[in-house]
Amino acid sequence: MSPLLKSIFSTGFGFAILRVMTPILLPALGVAISELAGSVNIALEGIMLMSAFFGVIVSTFTGSIWLSLLAGITAGVATGGILAYFHLKLKADIILAAIALNMFASGFTIFMLYLFTGDKGSTSSLKSLVFPEIQIPILKSIPVLGPIFSGHNIMTYIALLAVPFFYVLVFKTPLGLRIRAVGQNPNAAESVGINVNRIKVYALLLSGLFGAFGGLYLSMGYVSWFSRDMTAGRGFIAIAASTLGGNMPMGMFWSSLLFGFVNSFAIYIASLDIPSELIQMIPYLITIIALALFAMRKQMKKKRVDEAHELYSEDVISSVVKDISAADE
Repeated sequence: MSPLLKSIFSTGFGFAILRVMTPILLPALGVAISELAGSVNIALEGIMLMSAFFGVIVSTFTGSIWLSLLAGITAGVATGGILAYFHLKLKADIILAAIALNMFASGFTIFMLYLFTGDKGSTSSLKSLVFPEIQIPILKSIPVLGPIFSGHNIMTYIALLAVPFFYVLVFKTPLGLRIRAVGQNPNAAESVGINVNRIKVYALLLSGLFGAFGGLYLSMGYVSWFSRDMTAGRGFIAIAASTLGGNMPMGMFWSSLLFGFVNSFAIYIASLDIPSELIQMIPYLITIIALALFAMRKQMKKKRVDEAHELYSEDVISSVVKDISAADE
């Protein structure tokens, strides 16, 4: 166990946490912005798959990192737009529509993968581009911090910058105010002239944008190829991260960091004599436990608030009765 503990408390483990956190944090921000608008997007699995696939394919055939970035973003935003069309225009239930999109994305990417490569597993036979790694000049020379925070793929830094961007967008812009207003009370928002459906469309498109960056990182940063269903549940873990973080920027950052730690830990203990199925189960088990604890904490908080309201009501009633009695006397 000594070598394992030594590796866990190393700078390499810290580097791995940020690396694994990236494809969770980006879609978590996408889940949050759609949920703040009152339309929960659980189609992040499908959005990430579509972006990851088209990014790799376009990079292979064009040799342009910028065109592949554009293709991945377009695929993710378009998938978010399709969800918005089914939900808002055709009045389909957003959960059912999102599940259908996830299933479609899985089958569609496998079908297209076979057309382009003749293989239903991965694009390893194709030469794909990879987003660059960034060495931060001053930071890379600092002991401990340098090896942890410098040298990451550019998408990791985009994920970190996306946290303050999310805060500014949601809390400091007119669009963010409208998104929150629509999510809290769509009728009141509509009464002051806000187009509710239009704001929800914007939120779902932004959700697709965040998810697209997560998908592009998976196929052109985390690895350098696309493989079938490579998201491996990260879109659903992102929903858990968003929920645990209360849809708040820093809350989602810390919850994503927690899941990054758990996933990295699962990777590091793979060398031990433990069944691989058990190791693969760890991230999802921790997700369930974390959500259960969060639900219990939320329920206890609600109970305390209800008790406080009840006590306050009793005090008010008692005070009123005393005042009436005093008046009668």
